[in-house]
Amino acid sequence: MHKDYYTALYHTALTISSSLELDQVLQGIVTSVTEAMQVKACALRLLDPETGQLRLSAVHGLSKDYITKGPVNITSSTIDSEALSGSPVHIADARSDPRFQYKDAARHEGIVSVLCVPLEVHGESIGVMRAYTDESTTFHDDDVQFLSVLASLSALAIENARLYENVKNSYHGVVDAFWGTHIEVDI
Repeated sequence: MHKDYYTALYHTALTISSSLELDQVLQGIVTSVTEAMQVKACALRLLDPETGQLRLSAVHGLSKDYITKGPVNITSSTIDSEALSGSPVHIADARSDPRFQYKDAARHEGIVSVLCVPLEVHGESIGVMRAYTDESTTFHDDDVQFLSVLASLSALAIENARLYENVKNSYHGVVDAFWGTHIEVDI
């Protein structure tokens, strides 16, 4: 690995282990990716299985206009459907590649190359992470490996947050049931 990947991995691991605030963790991860890979931007999108859309969960380096350009549908975005199948996808020029859903928006935003990797939990794809550049870039194996590791850490953080939320809800349900029963018995 080159650039500052090891330091970014270390800081990301610290962020994940020191916070239960998922939004803060994911925002820290996309910021770390942007800085360590020296790219224009990074975005993390989670799959909504009901709609087939990828919902933006964290982003660094993209304009509000680009972020709100429209829904990202896996049926219309080949880059994302390929990544969701488990393979990293490199797009040399998003402004002209037919696999990229919003070519005009990419042109307007100054996006040229894109690397997209899956977020997977227990072998199931739950979303994608994309790194965007503003110049033609050939992503090397260490770039793909770094982004994939950060995507895996993100997926782990998401799964842990979901499990924590489930435990918290179960706990509150038990407490509510106990106190509700206890109050009813006393009355």
